[in-house]
Amino acid sequence: MFKSNGKSIWCVLPISWLFVEGVIAKESALWNADHEGIIDQPETIYKVFFPNELLARQAAISFHGQLLETDYKSGYMIMELTNEDKYKLKVYGFTFESAEQWVAERDRKLQAIQQQLKQRKILSERGERHVLMSGIPGYPCYQTVEETFQAAEAFTKNYPTLAEWLDVGNSWEKAAGKGGYDIKVLKLTNKNAKELKPILFANSAIHAREYTTAPLNLAFARHLLEGYGEDADATWILDHHEVHLMLMTNPDGRKKAESGHYWRKNTNQNYCGATSSNRGADLNRNFSFSWNTVSGGSSGNSCNETYRGSSPASEPEIKAIESYVRNLFPDRRGPDNDDAAPLDTMGLHLDIHSYSELVLWPWGTTRNTAPNGMQLQTLGRKFAFFNGYMPQQSIGLYPTDGTSDGISYGELGVPAFTFELGTQFFQSCSTFESKILPDNLAALIYAAKVVRAPYMIPSGPDVTSIKINNDFSAQRSSQGIPVTLSASVTDTRFSRRNGTEPTQAISAAEYYINVPPWKKGATAVPLQAVDGRFDEKTETVSGIVDTSELPVGKHMLYVRSQDADGNWGAVSAIFLPITNEPNINYCKAESINSSDEWISKVQVGQFIHTSGASHYSDFTELKTGKTIPLMLGRNEVTLTPDFAGRAYGEYWRIWIDFNRDGDFADSGEMVFDPGSSTTTTQRGVITVSSNAIIHQEENIKTRMRVVMRYKDAPSPCGRFSYGEVEDYTVEIRSK
Repeated sequence: MFKSNGKSIWCVLPISWLFVEGVIAKESALWNADHEGIIDQPETIYKVFFPNELLARQAAISFHGQLLETDYKSGYMIMELTNEDKYKLKVYGFTFESAEQWVAERDRKLQAIQQQLKQRKILSERGERHVLMSGIPGYPCYQTVEETFQAAEAFTKNYPTLAEWLDVGNSWEKAAGKGGYDIKVLKLTNKNAKELKPILFANSAIHAREYTTAPLNLAFARHLLEGYGEDADATWILDHHEVHLMLMTNPDGRKKAESGHYWRKNTNQNYCGATSSNRGADLNRNFSFSWNTVSGGSSGNSCNETYRGSSPASEPEIKAIESYVRNLFPDRRGPDNDDAAPLDTMGLHLDIHSYSELVLWPWGTTRNTAPNGMQLQTLGRKFAFFNGYMPQQSIGLYPTDGTSDGISYGELGVPAFTFELGTQFFQSCSTFESKILPDNLAALIYAAKVVRAPYMIPSGPDVTSIKINNDFSAQRSSQGIPVTLSASVTDTRFSRRNGTEPTQAISAAEYYINVPPWKKGATAVPLQAVDGRFDEKTETVSGIVDTSELPVGKHMLYVRSQDADGNWGAVSAIFLPITNEPNINYCKAESINSSDEWISKVQVGQFIHTSGASHYSDFTELKTGKTIPLMLGRNEVTLTPDFAGRAYGEYWRIWIDFNRDGDFADSGEMVFDPGSSTTTTQRGVITVSSNAIIHQEENIKTRMRVVMRYKDAPSPCGRFSYGEVEDYTVEIRSK
């Protein structure tokens, strides 16, 4: 393979295929059902027993289009196979049984989903509240195409300086004038932070039936946006990096799969018949780089699940993603097959799939190691540390071609990885929420941290925890009081499955205040090993932060460490709030759901604050630098709700902690209670009596809590179903 004028040209040579662990060798001239004149036999669903788990995961790569379900513990996979497929598996020791019971259970589930769809339509027509964001039938944790798009649009309204929803192309049905969807990207970054920012691009749901993929990407976006200003890592990632998420890469096909069908491809009616349930192209065999270059790497049969399409990038969905990726990343890889991208290459591409519990990197067309193979392997093992998956090169029992890593790594030199989530296409919500989501969210956060130098940073140590402590509080510090910063750092966070990575002792650690290490003007402050010397692969480090020159407000402490080979690892951060107020720990209050209704605007006198949806928002002076001036006597207040759909009756209350004792339970501290709910703006008066000032100073600052709750009267503490809680700092002025 070599590149010419930006295009990839492949030369296909005979390849010797080796069984795992080198037990058996077999030449590549295997019977290929996609040769001219040979037509695939009808497919049959089998229970396929594998000789060992490693071969099973290899088969999951090469026969991903035939997979339906896997039970690794019981030693079998459910696959839809032709006789040719069976032959290819049989030579590796796979055996086959009828899967009649599985088929019957699948049909039962499909029938139940169809019934739920009918019931949902009836309820929706009645305007029932609980079906407005109901998810895929039978799988409420997975958003539909429409719900995914609505959530992304809501992000742009709620976080206008952090989120954009970009139209980058069309699905096949939309391009053909048959309905369909836009191909859209959710771009996340702080628009007000102007600098050259490295980019993480992650696409999901390119295969329609892979339920977990788009919800994971959407949850990742929600974590970053809701965490901005609250979570230090989420904040600096959005300030200094960009995250681009193509949530629904194949929305037409995804819509088919939402009805319970194991739909994989897009819905191109020019392939396999306009009404066939086997129509369409496999979008992950349609990428232009390496398209149809390897014998058996994809199918030429338009009814096959791995049909490659009529030509390279023939499908509008792939045209959209290739064009977008080329605009994101410069070409940093040379024209020859063995040309490596420079180690300082910025950017990262993740293609989120399910299933098989794998982390994969190039090449998938050959067993040869990619020119950046060592660096790809290091990062892959780092990802696998977080999600527990098997890290390996993406070649399986047989090769694949025309896949997503071709555009990013093959053409441009940007590191590219595929995550294969979980063990089923229609994974249960309990498994997704308890295992797949938290494990892979951690991997995505790490990816967003290292995009500045993904070929170098993963070799370095990680910061696993950071704490700040002083004599007053672990949450904030009074101005001028020294703060102890402590952290744990380690060079050991690599998966030990399928090989090991070299690790070294920690040699140094340092922190930076407000300016990260890669920016001009950054000042490193060394941290010391708590045990007195750097000689272990895991160390606890600490240092003293001088706060005497830090103004009141919230500051960022960036921490990183270095190993004995000179590798600096990923940055982690913590907020250091500096205040001149006494520290008070207030009770927690939040809603469980703010997607349908939220506090849009709070106006007290001339003070106006607008915001988007959140379960709880801290708008106190320490967070925003702003206070609400309150005069003794009457202060007019206007409270405005907002809604995703129809308006609901909302009950409002306001409390002020006049005596600054950390609660809102004292007499007179509930200062606003209209006594009933309303669907519109609530207006009234906050009255502050002279008894409110109980200290000697002329003016006092304290906390005000605003609670909006659906239907019922709220309390100042605790959780409730629908609505929002917002906290503010008020300054009570005597004149």
